[in-house]
Amino acid sequence: MRLGVTIDYSDDFSVAAAETVEFERVGAEVVAVSEAYSFDAVSRLGYLAAVTSTITLTSTILPIYSRTPTLIAMTAAGLDSVSGGRFELGLGSSGAQVIEGFHGVPFTAPLGHLRETVEICRSVWRRERVEHVGKNYRIPLPADEGTGLGKPLKIINEPVRPSIPISLAALTPRAVAQAAEIADGWLPIFYHPDHARAAWGDALDAGLAKRDPALGALDTIVSIPLYIGEHGDRMLDAYRQRIALYVGGMGARGANFYNDLAVRYGYADEAARVQELYLAGEKAAAAEAVPDDLVRATALIGTESQVAERLAAFDSAGVTTILAQPLAQTAAARIESIEALRALAPRP
Repeated sequence: MRLGVTIDYSDDFSVAAAETVEFERVGAEVVAVSEAYSFDAVSRLGYLAAVTSTITLTSTILPIYSRTPTLIAMTAAGLDSVSGGRFELGLGSSGAQVIEGFHGVPFTAPLGHLRETVEICRSVWRRERVEHVGKNYRIPLPADEGTGLGKPLKIINEPVRPSIPISLAALTPRAVAQAAEIADGWLPIFYHPDHARAAWGDALDAGLAKRDPALGALDTIVSIPLYIGEHGDRMLDAYRQRIALYVGGMGARGANFYNDLAVRYGYADEAARVQELYLAGEKAAAAEAVPDDLVRATALIGTESQVAERLAAFDSAGVTTILAQPLAQTAAARIESIEALRALAPRP
């Protein structure tokens, strides 16, 4: 199991960058930089490439609708170059609220856009002349839609690697099946190790049955809040509010992927209640309605023995990378928590 840290898009980056250097020193293997309608992740990853030397850098996630597939490929190759081959590309579709509300781009056919983006990226990194005819992207643009001057091109630079690992954020069964089929890694959210099989097992099996063996094993990458110590109730309460936001407020009734996930976990009545309260503006009550098991099982918050127990559960469920978001109040305590996590992690 790889252990790493997540830099949230709302973090003070100057603080987070300095801490990343220390996380690397105490053994963190991955640092993930997230992006929403925020400062972009790419500039931050480039900076981290310059101040670190061994830690793997990854995006969690770059939304595909705000960048062309070839720009995503160029960006990944550039980050891989400046980091000396330490970059992994995390991609996702984001959602209509961000893509249409912030970027002004139609949110359509997310699975098709993701599949074609992966295909185009891999073609670029192999330094092939990009020729792609799909339902969502056509490269070069045909003459009847452009000037007629476009021609197939290949990237000018020589990428450090002809294949950069790609991970896909996926929640719905169809999206998870696609990630298991075509990606190097899978990025779920609110991963419940005890109920993951019920939520995603059939989808993973279907995707893995189509998977090219050359891709190797699927890396299951779980982002999770971390706090090791006594009196973690305050941290659990804050995390409970975040779950309520997603399960209750991310999307409308009948169009909330996070609510659907809670249902597949077996919390159908609770998920309906959380959404009802949240959409009615009763956010505190919605948080109180989030099942305690869902909060505790999807977090690494508690004493050393409790965190060790949860880590073992993630390991048994097949999680291969943990991206922790340390919640301690001071830099020294956050660094100590990553060091402690390393000591507690299951070893082969």
